[in-house]
Amino acid sequence: MKIKKAVIPAAGLGTRFLPATKAQAKEMLPIVDKPAIQYIVEEAVQSGIESIIIVTGRNKKSIEDHFDKSVELEHSLFMGGKLDTLKLVQNISEMANIHYIRQREPLGLGHAILCAEQFIGDEPFAVLLGDDIMISDPPALKQMINLYDETSKQVIGVKAVPTSDVNKYGIISSSKIKQNVHDVFGLVEKPNPMEAPSNMAIMGRYVLNPSIFTILRSLEKGAGGEYQLTDALHKSCGLEGLLALELSGNRYDIGDKLGYLKATMEIGLQREDLYPQLLPYLKGLIEEESAKFV
Repeated sequence: MKIKKAVIPAAGLGTRFLPATKAQAKEMLPIVDKPAIQYIVEEAVQSGIESIIIVTGRNKKSIEDHFDKSVELEHSLFMGGKLDTLKLVQNISEMANIHYIRQREPLGLGHAILCAEQFIGDEPFAVLLGDDIMISDPPALKQMINLYDETSKQVIGVKAVPTSDVNKYGIISSSKIKQNVHDVFGLVEKPNPMEAPSNMAIMGRYVLNPSIFTILRSLEKGAGGEYQLTDALHKSCGLEGLLALELSGNRYDIGDKLGYLKATMEIGLQREDLYPQLLPYLKGLIEEESAKFV
């Protein structure tokens, strides 16, 4: 069955970016000139997704406003002759069918996905986490959908991380069955580095079967007192199998301050309109800072 639907959980409080996120959604923090969540939606659309449900929480109305049509703004741009900018704004509201549901309590990623059950129905679907921006060709999610189409097995996206960082991620235990593809037989959420089964970390991309909802409904609270998707997938891999795909391309953890700064700089350098000014500035800044330690 073709994967046409995706879930984007966006109910987090963004506490790591306070005070910036005190009154605005962390997903709306800009990477250059686009809010972070727009990169996620664009990846989904480029991967063939037609309908998206964004799971929101309190103080997230700006997300809905961003993807909605803005009649006043569009009229102002048209009257001002700013037709290129007008098209840019119109494309945002036309890129996909986007729906919203509120997660009333912060009960974890597993619970957030369960909130979307009625929207998904009995179809396979994708999950994209807003803290992970993936820049690649083909898109990271498309890489995973291709593997799902070949195997009909659930797929999670992974990348190797330093052993010292495994306590920040869901980590898999697996055996490699072919280039970049692993057969997963266990997952653990944020393990102690000394006890982690590997350094292969889940990168916020999932292609799941609707059977995951049955597991989520009976799940007990896990790490952090929350319902963890990792725990549900651990059960699922023993029931119907689970594959992990090592994703190609660049990944930015924008839930982390340094990751956010890296994304801003590196994506800025990929822009033809910014590269000629940004690169010399960064080189000059590095030389200036290096001179302080001579």
